[in-house]
Amino acid sequence: MIGEASHAASFDCDKAKAPDEKAVCANRTLNDLDVSMALLYKLDRRFLPMGGRDALIGQQQTWLKKRSQCAADVTCLTDIYQQRIQVLQQIIDTRVVTQGPF
Repeated sequence: MIGEASHAASFDCDKAKAPDEKAVCANRTLNDLDVSMALLYKLDRRFLPMGGRDALIGQQQTWLKKRSQCAADVTCLTDIYQQRIQVLQQIIDTRVVTQGPF
């Protein structure tokens, strides 16, 4: 399908095996949330100092475990993505925008 192929999750949907990954690949809204979350995560990693990056990576790993607990529950996945996006956006708003990367 063209619509499904146009999804651009932050991971390879052809290799998705876990229920949460398959749900993200199958649902346009979840897919869009995943892309937004991944972009914010990459920006945060780039602009945080080294100690902050390590903490962010650990938080992301914890978040991924929580996401996997949602399995294919779209409501659960939507909620957890929205929460993570809010946290990642707050890092940008408070750290990068107000203090700058310098």
